[in-house]
Amino acid sequence: TGEQALEITDMLVRSGAVACVVIDSVAALTPKAEIEGEMGDHHVGLHARLMSQALRKLTANIKRSNTLVIFINQIRIKIGVMFGNPETTTGGNALKFYSSVRLDIRRIGALKRGDEVIGSDTRVKVVKNKMAPPFRKAEFEILYGEGISRQGELIDLGVEHGIVDKAGSWYSYQGDRIGQGKDNARTFLKDNPDTATEIEAKLRDLLIPKPKADAKAQDANENEDQDAAAEAEVKDLKSVKAKLAEKA
Repeated sequence: TGEQALEITDMLVRSGAVACVVIDSVAALTPKAEIEGEMGDHHVGLHARLMSQALRKLTANIKRSNTLVIFINQIRIKIGVMFGNPETTTGGNALKFYSSVRLDIRRIGALKRGDEVIGSDTRVKVVKNKMAPPFRKAEFEILYGEGISRQGELIDLGVEHGIVDKAGSWYSYQGDRIGQGKDNARTFLKDNPDTATEIEAKLRDLLIPKPKADAKAQDANENEDQDAAAEAEVKDLKSVKAKLAEKA
């Protein structure tokens, strides 16, 4: 039952024996009353109450044990919504309120090798984030049986920032063609890891800001000023103590 699954989750979190727990999925957490009931019985708000009660217990234990708990959910369509977004998620609003980060993950296309579908183009939108700025978006490729394609990211970012050239269906790097079509270019980078590492290093230099030398010098000067001020205060205190000792 849903209650048993959430009790097991709470037990694992409290034990501190695991670093991450994944619930797949919230929609599949069926309350005991619904399992024991008849088909067609109405159980209004039962799922939402189950999640609300469980999250009240889980939140404090997650904080204490520093365990990552990932809830995978499903999208449903609200009936009768004329304006606004009709999409919602199962399990009520408790999970939305208690979660630190919420990600909207959608498949936006198929990756093909000839007629065979080998993966999915995926878009992720951060709809809630207590740890960093929300509403950021990311797009990447997921290859079936492999995971997120690192080579696909290098090609996309390389083209976007002028490191990899794209002319028609051909991809080139430093004047040398690396493949016709993205799938061939991806295979080339997989077979030539030195080239992939070189492109990645250039992208990191371009995209990850480095601290400026002026800022370092300014920090050093500020530290020197603070040290000098502290030394002056110590000298003043010593002189005051000496005068008091003379008077005594």
